[in-house]
Amino acid sequence: MNTDRRDLAGRPVIVGAGIAGLMTALELAPEPVVLLSASALGGEASSPLAQGGLAAAVGSDDTPELHLADTLAAGDGLCDEAIVRRMVEAAPAAMEKLERLGVGFDRAPDGSIALGLEAAHSRRRIVHAGGDATGRELVRALVAAVRRTPSITVLEGFAARRLIVEDGDIAGVLAVGPEGAVTLATGRVVLATGGVGGLFRDTTNPLGCFGQGLALAARAGAELADLEFVQFHPTALDTPVRPMRLVSEAVRGEGAVLVDETGRRFLADLPGAELATRDAVARGVFRHLARGHKVFLDTRACLGSRFAARFPAIDAFCREAGIDPALDPIPVRPAAHYHMGGVAVDAEGRSSVPGLWACGEVASTGLHGANRLASNSLTEAVVGAGWAADSIRNTPSRHSTQAETAQASIRPDASPVRGIVSQALGVLRDGDGLREAASALLPLATGAGADADPAAVGLMMAVAALGREESRGAHSRTDYPTRSAVARRSKLTLGAALKIAAKLDLTPLARSA
Repeated sequence: MNTDRRDLAGRPVIVGAGIAGLMTALELAPEPVVLLSASALGGEASSPLAQGGLAAAVGSDDTPELHLADTLAAGDGLCDEAIVRRMVEAAPAAMEKLERLGVGFDRAPDGSIALGLEAAHSRRRIVHAGGDATGRELVRALVAAVRRTPSITVLEGFAARRLIVEDGDIAGVLAVGPEGAVTLATGRVVLATGGVGGLFRDTTNPLGCFGQGLALAARAGAELADLEFVQFHPTALDTPVRPMRLVSEAVRGEGAVLVDETGRRFLADLPGAELATRDAVARGVFRHLARGHKVFLDTRACLGSRFAARFPAIDAFCREAGIDPALDPIPVRPAAHYHMGGVAVDAEGRSSVPGLWACGEVASTGLHGANRLASNSLTEAVVGAGWAADSIRNTPSRHSTQAETAQASIRPDASPVRGIVSQALGVLRDGDGLREAASALLPLATGAGADADPAAVGLMMAVAALGREESRGAHSRTDYPTRSAVARRSKLTLGAALKIAAKLDLTPLARSA
């Protein structure tokens, strides 16, 4: 491939080929677009790993208003109600669109869409495909649709390294492909790169998902929002395998209970018990493990021999680990699963940098607030892709006429920062740990090593968490255990985070050492 792709100049460039990226490309058709996929199309993303499904009020006993109320409650005061309302009202039509694109949703015996129940939902509204393989089925169908759409140019094996900015506007993308550095001149870029789970030792995300899109946006000067809010899934399969296998919340929706090594159901007194909000369940499991107990998800009474038919993928990887869910309780522990924070965007997916949009998990729209309602994420990726595409379509093409001479950075490596981030930004946090993490990450983030971008993302998350002196949703600080009376979203740029970290006073840490 030639270094300067003039034949692609001016086309919107979509960075990331999970569900959000695939849908954005399809929504832009027939306008010519470029889709960058760091691996083979449909691989190496979090999307194929998604088990839970898509939340949509399509049941006869459900309404968008009920979906709205559940989302606002889970978001713990930080949701943007206008965004939530727009999303839940669009969700049913999005399911119809996916079916037209070839997604095969699970059906009840009467032919209606089969609906599952997950934590903090007041109705059965989780739409599945292939049982517990919803993400894989969506990616399969969307990849096939992209392959047959002539307006989409797919560049497989191409990873974006930097966004080119001229006079404050996006002017191109610097990427690395099989033949080296490539410059794509464009004034319209969409980030659809997923989350930050790869910054943690215990995660259900691919280890390469360290927040690449956040690093790209931050180094281009974009504002980021709510970076402190990381959702830890309470029931990841507790084995040495990384990334960790997810035991879907839908299993608890079918009646599975959490027990310890004595068989005691230790969360029975928690309001909502096993179907409380994810943050509450994750904290309960984490604290029980910290007391020296083991934790198991017990499906024997509610599913027994039916487990394999209802959850075939989970059954398969449990058996790989020597566990038969029909006969054995499943060992579980919390793992980093989803990032509510991201690139701050408006209702059309536009960031604070002209020419830059974000969609899916990498974006912070205000939908999820402090704690995502289960299965709203895939719905957001599908619906939000349409919003971003409409905005991009109505934005005039602009790109640089100058060749970019900067060299692509080396391949990022998150492994040096995982220990720091895991220790400070886990299920429970405190100010001393966050200050120590920010100070440790600062020289890495400002350096030129392979860990610079992962460290920059971790640094911004630590600074945001340090600034939120309360416990709200998925952000729980042992030194500030109560929720503030005033709800506020956090906003941060990389420049601001670097200045804050450089001024941190570590004297309290020295005194306590």
